[in-house]
Amino acid sequence: MAIFEYKGRDARGNLVTGQVEAANADSAANTLAARGVIPTTIDEYRARAKTGEKLSALSRETRVKPTDLIMFCRQMYTIIKAGIPMIKGIRSLAASLKHYTLQQALNDIADRLESGLELSVAMRAHPKIFNHLFVSLVAVGENSGRLDLTFLQLAEYLERDLETVRSIRQALRYPTFVLLFLAGAMVIINIKVIPAFAGMFSRFGAELPLPTRILIGLSNFFVEFWPYLLAGLVAAIVAAWRYVQTEAGALRWGRLKLRLPIMGDIIERASMARYARSFGLMLQAGMPLTTALDLCARAIDNEYLAQKIGGIRSGIERGEGLYQTHLMSGMFTPLVLQMINVGEESGQVDSLLVEVAEFYEREVDYDVKKLSDKIEPILITVMAGFVLVLALGIFLPMWEMYNIQK
Repeated sequence: MAIFEYKGRDARGNLVTGQVEAANADSAANTLAARGVIPTTIDEYRARAKTGEKLSALSRETRVKPTDLIMFCRQMYTIIKAGIPMIKGIRSLAASLKHYTLQQALNDIADRLESGLELSVAMRAHPKIFNHLFVSLVAVGENSGRLDLTFLQLAEYLERDLETVRSIRQALRYPTFVLLFLAGAMVIINIKVIPAFAGMFSRFGAELPLPTRILIGLSNFFVEFWPYLLAGLVAAIVAAWRYVQTEAGALRWGRLKLRLPIMGDIIERASMARYARSFGLMLQAGMPLTTALDLCARAIDNEYLAQKIGGIRSGIERGEGLYQTHLMSGMFTPLVLQMINVGEESGQVDSLLVEVAEFYEREVDYDVKKLSDKIEPILITVMAGFVLVLALGIFLPMWEMYNIQK
């Protein structure tokens, strides 16, 4: 669905303007005709900003973070629960914000509400802030009259999701710093240390040991060709990034992430927790199964798993049960499958899916806490190997020269 701006004449011949949501321009024209409006122009709405606003935005924070959305959801829950008019509440909320992008988006949403659009339709004009899952749940909340509970559930969902991401980042911080330090040390040693020793060894004219010759050869290659190596590294990163943006690349990268040593299992469990929580949340909101699965595929942020969820959706459309389709996907453990089976038989799939999400989240928390214990031996082995090769390459010829002098 898209939003179209129109100009036209009503039944009395008066000029009218506004916005309408429709699948295409023809559908928008039919909707307006049903309202008694004869359109003269229908154009798809595209957010436009003045030059001064664009220049002003450059000096402000533009990316809306998950913490900003969490705060927004909790404030919207309070506004709706207190019975404050929607437009007044959103404008007051926008006025209190320091975040430029979110403030402008809320003011635009308030303008759209004043023109007669629903909240979910108004939010759809800002896909970079409010994704499909967010907007769809808001739409369900509007239709069911439980918009306040929807915002509360969204806040809790975003908080749990953010908590999982933060814990993984925290666990990876230490090994990342160690690897960066090791890479920096290798660059400095190749540029400064080894060439100095190579000059000293060359003055003796003696045959150098194999480890020393290898180190000197690598250092000379690095010093002579480092611009090309750097350009090649940048080109490889850009090429890989562009490939991942393609459909085939995203599918392969999604599968590869799940097969990474140590991290693959954590990423898979975190993705399953996100799937189960979002699926359960949408079912609690009263969303149809196929629609909920379609949105889960978009929310899981892994094209490979999204394809498997698409297979579950196809199975549901063919009339198969939740347990059977989830079993055929090969994504879940027997314990989780049993919980889905019990939930399907008892009619409590939504609540049991929340329990599945909590089960996966507990496993992720435990694995993240043990992550450093798994990575540290590998880092120690790598650093020990690096130090050993460096020591052999530098000190072996020094020992041989000392023996010759004796």
